[in-house]
Amino acid sequence: MLATLMKLLSACLWPSSSSDSSAGRQDGLLWYKDSGQHLLGEFSMAVVQANNLLEDQSQLESGPLSTLDSGPYGTFVGVYDGHGGPETSRFVNDHLFQHLKRFAAEEACLSMDVIRKAYEATEEGFLGVVTKQWPVKPQIAAVGSCCLVGVICGGMLYIANVGDSRAVLGRAVKATGEVIALQLSAEHNVSIESVRQEMHSLHPDDSHIVVLKHNVWRVKGLIQISRSIGDVYLKKAEFNREPLYTKYRLREPMKRPILSGEPSITEHEIQPHDQFLIFASDGLWEQMSNQEAVDIVQNHPRNGIARRLVKMALQAAAKKREMRYTDLKKIERGVRRHFHDDITVVVIFLDTNVMGSAKGGPSVSIRGGGMTFPKKL
Repeated sequence: MLATLMKLLSACLWPSSSSDSSAGRQDGLLWYKDSGQHLLGEFSMAVVQANNLLEDQSQLESGPLSTLDSGPYGTFVGVYDGHGGPETSRFVNDHLFQHLKRFAAEEACLSMDVIRKAYEATEEGFLGVVTKQWPVKPQIAAVGSCCLVGVICGGMLYIANVGDSRAVLGRAVKATGEVIALQLSAEHNVSIESVRQEMHSLHPDDSHIVVLKHNVWRVKGLIQISRSIGDVYLKKAEFNREPLYTKYRLREPMKRPILSGEPSITEHEIQPHDQFLIFASDGLWEQMSNQEAVDIVQNHPRNGIARRLVKMALQAAAKKREMRYTDLKKIERGVRRHFHDDITVVVIFLDTNVMGSAKGGPSVSIRGGGMTFPKKL
């Protein structure tokens, strides 16, 4: 009787929103969904936790991309790599796609402008959370998230990004049969010289806007990324003061926002030789190159491919520390962060035969980690 009640309670608290029987499986700190069907092909997802609290969040939504029954229809992928805590990435996971659906309904289409508005509304929404919680939880001003989004709709692929997660396309070369890696997302990490130059041009009166600290480039010596959702302490002067921890407070008054929430957005017409997309947080890309990831996907079965990428990344992390992969897996969360970051991988296979007219089939809604959080923080 108790077991039956627990099953019913679990179904209410964590309903399987995917159209198939399983919303994913858990194996220690690894969560995975080896295979599923979205409107335009197959997908595979995997997440491994390193932080004490999982800061990576992710989602896949396939079906209506607006609040209207008339569509548009397609597939949405989001990878949200949080830092300083999980609050921002969880907030983005709960709100960004809903904003996108609302703006797509208002404009009766999916566009770069719709995506930009969805980012803006999400940023404003989290600012509201920080404003409300500041008197009792001021450190929330120093919590933020990278935000990588891919939307496939009407034969077009839209990629939007703030931060340093990455979207990579596997494209077949007709003449040779090989599959090459094409990075589609722009990254905002000051380890990249062009990003440092951008920061200097935006802040010409601040010679210390980017500094080399412990052999790592950081904005104001604090953070490696130049764009994010959240991180309000580097965007609004009123949140860069006591009672925020001293380590986050600037020595001089903030004249203008230091970080930006403005996404880099591109659109691409999907070609018949475009095979698959890999969306991943930087935890994956710290361990392998774009081409290495594409080769793994190309040369192995689709089923479980995201889990395979995560495993290969963990093996690379173990090798760097001259330890065995089996020993790395035994290290508990929190301590594990000294060896690798949280890693999220979503692989989307493209069936170009249905790109332009995908409307049928069941809708899919699944979150990496299989967790559902309350709508309000």
